[in-house]
Amino acid sequence: MLESFIDLAPIITVILFFQVFVIKQPLPDIINLITGTFLVVLGLTFFIIGLEFSLFPIGESMAYAFAQKGSLFWLLAFAFCLGFGTTIAEPALIAVTNEAAEIAHQGNIINGTDASKSNYAFDLRITVAFSVGIAIVIGVLRILHGWPLHYLIISGYAIIVVITPFAPDEIIGIAYDSGGVTTSTITVPLVTALGVGLATAIKGRNPMTDGFGLIAFASLTPMIFVMAYGIIL
Repeated sequence: MLESFIDLAPIITVILFFQVFVIKQPLPDIINLITGTFLVVLGLTFFIIGLEFSLFPIGESMAYAFAQKGSLFWLLAFAFCLGFGTTIAEPALIAVTNEAAEIAHQGNIINGTDASKSNYAFDLRITVAFSVGIAIVIGVLRILHGWPLHYLIISGYAIIVVITPFAPDEIIGIAYDSGGVTTSTITVPLVTALGVGLATAIKGRNPMTDGFGLIAFASLTPMIFVMAYGIIL
């Protein structure tokens, strides 16, 4: 808990400084503020413990088991399902797509009932989740074949630069934000564990240089897929 509090101390300090010295107003509802801060520290503590006890070991052990099994098909299928499943359940993505659907409906970008808004939000979620699944598959292939990570990253951002002028203005911001919200609390631990576990299990691969990088690639593919979604539909 002390480590969690130290991690949160900078943002707490920033809020207190601006509240007291810039806005120059007393803190509203100090009891609830202290209680809420304590709950955040407690939640972060349990979250980190959960990662260390379950998600990281499970991801690494499954990656190692698939590598030992020697079936490329099942390894890639697992990688895609992991990327798709963790992303579509990502709370940050759900929040962003729902907000985007609401704004799009108000701005007459989409027409019709609340069902249309729900469909729009769901389509965005499916698009982003599918893109992350593809990204994890490509990332796994990179680890297996030893492809340089920077080639993939540079190529991905080059594609983003090329297709951005052709995408509708209303979708560009959503596409760029989707790259960030997909790599959050659920996706990052499992995908990181998968990469490290796979690089550890394969002879000739370094977990430090080959095991990381999946998150970076998974954060840029949603930009490409969402803008393509806007261009096509």
